[in-house]
Amino acid sequence: MEITRSFDLLERLKQTYAFKTDILSHKRNGAWVKFSVDDYYEISHLLSYGFLALGLQPNDKVITITNNRPEWNFIDMALAMAQLIHVPVYPTLSKDDYTHIIKHSDAKLVIIGNEVIFKNVIPVVEAFEDKPIVYTINPIENQKNLEEIKLLGISTKEIYGPLIEENKKKIKPEDLCTIIYTSGTTGLPKGVMLSHRAITYNAVAHAVMQIVDHTHRMLSFLPLCHIYERSMNYDFQYLGTSIYYAESLNTIAADLKDGKVHGFCSVPRVLELMFEKLRAAGKDLKGIKKRIYFWAFHMAQKFDYKNTSPLYALKYKIADKLVYSKWRANLGGNEMLIVSGGSSIQAKIVRLFTAAKMKVIEGYGLTETSPVIAVNRPKEKLVTIGTVGKLIDGIEVKLADDGEILTKGVCLMMGYYKDPEYTKQVIDEDGWFHTGDIGEFTEDGFLRITDRKKDIFKLSAGKYIAPQLLENKFKESPFIENIMIIGENEKFVSAIISPNFQYLHFWASKHKISYRNNIELIEIEATIARIKREVDAVNAKLAPHEQVKRFRIVPEEWTAPGGELSPTLKLKRNVLTKKYETVIKEIFGAHNT
Repeated sequence: MEITRSFDLLERLKQTYAFKTDILSHKRNGAWVKFSVDDYYEISHLLSYGFLALGLQPNDKVITITNNRPEWNFIDMALAMAQLIHVPVYPTLSKDDYTHIIKHSDAKLVIIGNEVIFKNVIPVVEAFEDKPIVYTINPIENQKNLEEIKLLGISTKEIYGPLIEENKKKIKPEDLCTIIYTSGTTGLPKGVMLSHRAITYNAVAHAVMQIVDHTHRMLSFLPLCHIYERSMNYDFQYLGTSIYYAESLNTIAADLKDGKVHGFCSVPRVLELMFEKLRAAGKDLKGIKKRIYFWAFHMAQKFDYKNTSPLYALKYKIADKLVYSKWRANLGGNEMLIVSGGSSIQAKIVRLFTAAKMKVIEGYGLTETSPVIAVNRPKEKLVTIGTVGKLIDGIEVKLADDGEILTKGVCLMMGYYKDPEYTKQVIDEDGWFHTGDIGEFTEDGFLRITDRKKDIFKLSAGKYIAPQLLENKFKESPFIENIMIIGENEKFVSAIISPNFQYLHFWASKHKISYRNNIELIEIEATIARIKREVDAVNAKLAPHEQVKRFRIVPEEWTAPGGELSPTLKLKRNVLTKKYETVIKEIFGAHNT
């Protein structure tokens, strides 16, 4: 059947994969709770009747604030069938952001996942004069619960069942399906309006390229409120692939193992952490085992899809038997597909995991494009490491004179909610959406992202600096967890460095360096000298104007809850610049004086 509305995916599941007993599963208290296709279909419909019975009107906005779980999908499909607009929101936002989104979206109903989120959100709701209704998914004393909406749906099925069936016929592909508030790295979140056609066309377009099918299981832990994970969620449902939701971000490795899954979607930061754990595991080995481990580790860096050397094939087979297969065994034993998006990923990480038969496939897109613009295609053997792949069908892309990626097509947003002026700023008169990303095409037609246009800056001498490109090079060092390149309108490039403290502690212990805390550790001359060696090693490979002349190490780890990173773990440069304003002044002031 043709998929043009989000709930068409539910109908397709019912028609094609009704035999699935674990289409959606969630780890709760250490055990997997599984839902069949029939469960999914029935609960979604009952909730849709219940939403109408609450008195919600067509195009009313409903906010969900929850971690990943099957109930997210039940609500998502129910809202679509009831002709209501789903506004999924991160469960880790600030109170100011919650206030803005609830007010700006005109939400009539807010559904909250658990008590921790409830305690953060309810003071915001209570401050409104015209309060939205609040329901929770987990039972919370004296609060209305999602189960009540389901029971309401059961009792009113005869009334609202026919209305939902009529909705399923009359809702158009071009109708508004969802508003997604972009987290961004600056300013207040903006509501991106996406139609049914945009998100379903996009999901199906990358689903048909997949190397997984209804026999596979995929782990989900990136927020479903983000269009990237949501689109992949629809992708897997189109294919009948089982989706297993991780218990928490802290249990990913365990959930991969006992779920015996075949892959997951990720952002580069998660894979960077996994890479470091694999490297650290080798440090604990002794003698020949350690030499074999790191021989295999370095062998992976020679991986290339086009490498057909018989000698390499033999060495690779040995490395896989002795090392890579052990990694897979610790994560469930299966060969895997790992989809990476959100920002650019270091080639060494792609090579390591792919060599270990945990194939990393990089793609590119934005919330405003529903989201995928380009992706590498292993099914068609169209993969080039260091690129985000080829354009998906139905997407047009051209590069502006300054290299900015411009795009248009069926997946483009309807605009920003209540903000036609800003919509006009990013979509020009010819319908081209200006992504803000700088890119280039390879000779083979693969797209490569080089930086964010707004992040690129100019030194006082007129030389341009692409900070993301440089930051990724420096982050290849095991000592550097995060780094922000600075120097706009200055004479030279500098950097603020947040070290990989786990690795730094290991190094300090090995060299018998004493310290009481991270503040002391980063001020020790030996520590500064060791980080400088890492910086100098990268500088040697850069053009003179790109080299980091000065750097400062900071004692804080940068995180999303701490506000230094966005929910997709990108640097919030404005936040970091403000946080380290004194340090930055000292860096450049020291030079000027």
